[in-house]
Amino acid sequence: MRRLAIALSLLVGTLLAPVGHVANAGEELLVISASDGSVTRLDLGDLKALPVSEIRTRTIWTTGVQEFRGVALRDLLDHVGAASGMITAVALNDYLIQIPTSDATIPGPVVAYLHNGKQMSVREKGPLWVVYPYDDNPVYNTEEYYARSIWQLIRLEVPR
Repeated sequence: MRRLAIALSLLVGTLLAPVGHVANAGEELLVISASDGSVTRLDLGDLKALPVSEIRTRTIWTTGVQEFRGVALRDLLDHVGAASGMITAVALNDYLIQIPTSDATIPGPVVAYLHNGKQMSVREKGPLWVVYPYDDNPVYNTEEYYARSIWQLIRLEVPR
């Protein structure tokens, strides 16, 4: 009986570990594939090497004003040389949404890797979350933009 309890404990721990896991140094977080076939793979260090953007805003998924730090979507698209058009953003659970490159303004959405100063685990909508500055522009407070606020982001497909 004790062996069964230990085995179940190990199994449950193994199954739940990725959910609470935060990214380690060198761990691939985001794959950006372009329409010309090129692929860019970014880890947390790569993302942090890009210009840092910060948003302080309320969201419909959190309570009170939150701080999100990451890379402005505009800077990320510039980094990979994306052209105008539609971006396909894909989450860990295969949720996908189209985001027009026209959303990538400054100020505008951020691909956040920190929430209130901490890395986000999968359970906490991480490790990457596209967040719009909802408090700064009423147009962002619509279902259309909420749907574009993809969390557990793992892949972007961009025009080039």
